[in-house]
Amino acid sequence: MNVWFLVAGALATVTALIHVVAGGRDVVRPLLDGDLAAEPQRTLYAVWHFATADLLLSGAALIALAVRPEPNTPLALFIAAHFLAYAAVFLVVTLRAGWSRPLLRLPQWILLLPVAALTGAGVL
Repeated sequence: MNVWFLVAGALATVTALIHVVAGGRDVVRPLLDGDLAAEPQRTLYAVWHFATADLLLSGAALIALAVRPEPNTPLALFIAAHFLAYAAVFLVVTLRAGWSRPLLRLPQWILLLPVAALTGAGVL
């Protein structure tokens, strides 16, 4: 069993649950209650659901990879790369906002970056 993948998969799954609960309350409710035009509003709502599905499917894939006798290295590297990209996007967007204490305003990177690192460690 690849413990790195197992922990990364568990963390990705927990991240999905946090995304659903906290994101639903702090992001989706205000988005749907806002004055944004219907098409961009529903597009952003769909993208939020894409992220939910991606986090859940990635978590399941990592857990499945953890129990395989021979890991699928290209798939693991892909998952690590896209979690790294997600973390980088949150960091760039946050740091460019000009907020005080910006790293805590959008803390999603704190959960995304470890999934990338743990998955990468599992490949090594």
